[in-house]
Amino acid sequence: MDKTIQYFESQKSPQKEICIKLRRIILSRFPHVSEGMKWGVPVYGKDKIYIVALKDHVNLGFSLKNLPKEKRQLLKGSGKTMKHLEISNPEEIDEIVIVNLLDSVLSS
Repeated sequence: MDKTIQYFESQKSPQKEICIKLRRIILSRFPHVSEGMKWGVPVYGKDKIYIVALKDHVNLGFSLKNLPKEKRQLLKGSGKTMKHLEISNPEEIDEIVIVNLLDSVLSS
């Protein structure tokens, strides 16, 4: 089994469902994007995107390089190179916002 799939399958609910839905969004929008493991978590697009399941939520991280200021303001975190969306349940996933951020980060 692929290591990214193993990572997602090993999560508890609702993190597992959130991760799987986020992966589906990424791969449906960018079917040829690279997918692998780095820092112990799934990464996409040459490490420009990551998904990490935490104790009570999932972070979907984005590289800040080439990300316009108005889109950066949607993200949380204090990182200088990456920030994230924090998702606590599958219903919070705003596919339009996520696809918009993916387009900015992966199309650059």
